[in-house]
Amino acid sequence: MKHAESRAGAYHHGDLKAALRVEAERILATGGAEAVSLRQVARNAGVSHAAPYRHYASREALLADIAVGGFERLLARFGALDDETHDPARRFLAMAETYVDFALSEPAIYRLMFGATLKKADHFALAEAGAQTFAALERAVAGLGVGAPADVEAVAAWSMAHGLAELVLDQKIEAEILAGESADWRMIVDAAASIFVAGLKARLSAPR
Repeated sequence: MKHAESRAGAYHHGDLKAALRVEAERILATGGAEAVSLRQVARNAGVSHAAPYRHYASREALLADIAVGGFERLLARFGALDDETHDPARRFLAMAETYVDFALSEPAIYRLMFGATLKKADHFALAEAGAQTFAALERAVAGLGVGAPADVEAVAAWSMAHGLAELVLDQKIEAEILAGESADWRMIVDAAASIFVAGLKARLSAPR
């Protein structure tokens, strides 16, 4: 009880919104999006059931805010790659690996970001965050020689990375299918991304 009271006291000093996100993310990680409710979040945070409505009009608004945070972290990780390499192909390979690594490190938030729980059209900030993240991928693909716009090629690249992330998350890739090779996900992602880059370059160099 004292722990809940101390948390509630802290939340009344300006960090209630952040605290609500923390509690919601804890529920999300253990029970999925369907387990998140404003009432349960308030209870876990040790505040009144009405308190969350100061910041969130609905459960969906809270979940959307969490998803926005996920996109921001993913985009920041993409941005950090620019300082690591200036080679377009290496940057693309690193971006594919980063995408899958993010899915593995934050699986519940990843599924919230890309699942059917939220409609981006209903949440401007979420739609904007998703668009900015896709734009980063599109720039990386354009750097492979496609030029701008590279929206179709970027969707193809996203499909590759997203499909691999789902397969790895769901543990669908077994060592047996790799002819005795270790089923290390980085090896698989690097191979898939390299094949994508090689295929894209072959397509670009083919006579029109």
